[in-house]
Amino acid sequence: MNKLLLQDYHGHMKVAALQMVSTPDVGANLDAACRLMAQASAQGAELVALPEYFCLMGLRDTDKLKVAEAPAAALDEALLRPDLPIQHRLAQAARQHGIWVIGGTVPLRTASDLHVSNSVLVFNPQGHQVARYDKIHLFCFDDGTQRYDESTSLQAGSQPVAFDMSSRDGQVWRVGLAVCYDLRFPELFRALSHPTPCDLLVLPAAFTHTTGQAHWEVLLRARAIENLCHVMAPAQGGVHASGRRTFGHTMVIDPWGQMLASQAEGEAVVMATLEKAAQQRMRKQLPALSHRRL
Repeated sequence: MNKLLLQDYHGHMKVAALQMVSTPDVGANLDAACRLMAQASAQGAELVALPEYFCLMGLRDTDKLKVAEAPAAALDEALLRPDLPIQHRLAQAARQHGIWVIGGTVPLRTASDLHVSNSVLVFNPQGHQVARYDKIHLFCFDDGTQRYDESTSLQAGSQPVAFDMSSRDGQVWRVGLAVCYDLRFPELFRALSHPTPCDLLVLPAAFTHTTGQAHWEVLLRARAIENLCHVMAPAQGGVHASGRRTFGHTMVIDPWGQMLASQAEGEAVVMATLEKAAQQRMRKQLPALSHRRL
């Protein structure tokens, strides 16, 4: 490869947002997730992100309490603990394929027997857990026919989380984490970008079909535009065993708010190439992040 082509490639990273229609069977969901991660890796993805509740879409909210795992206590513990099957399979997949894996989300035990945390876990290509984000904003919705209240079984997190990763060309990308309902709170994304702006925001989701039709795309594009940042949103997309229909429309969006890739419904590997140099040009041309006063 000549010098010019090497220069053109530098600052590019292939990513894959995985769309699923998860079931109440954890084992089947893990098999599906691992198959999709293998497909993404074969297509050249360096970073792969799974949707919210990829490991379980139960028949009732309390089902997640039954499959919740103890949080891994060390970087490599998930690799060594097959008795933590969800975390173990994520760590194994990251190491096997040499990719970054964002497993969003995993139910982790808390001090309460009645609540779990809804946690995004990040594994590096060595299979080590390098970040954990507990969903801060808990969804509540009631239109008379559909009712959701995550606070009945989830314990809210309190801290924004971002991490640094190196792509295969040596470029450092700062990645901010959020989950589903977090999308409606722009102050979280501002917090993620201070003091160091993120290059990529990753938001696993299981948006309801009703709210998704109205708000999903416009909110994702807004978060990309206002933060001049790539956005990657792996989603649940279809009808689940409980009868719930999730909106899907897994998306990858560039910092100008343009759609790079999307998938409406059904299981899918949604591939896109992120360009850091293009992002830097946009931030130079429109230095809105440096113009903030509040």
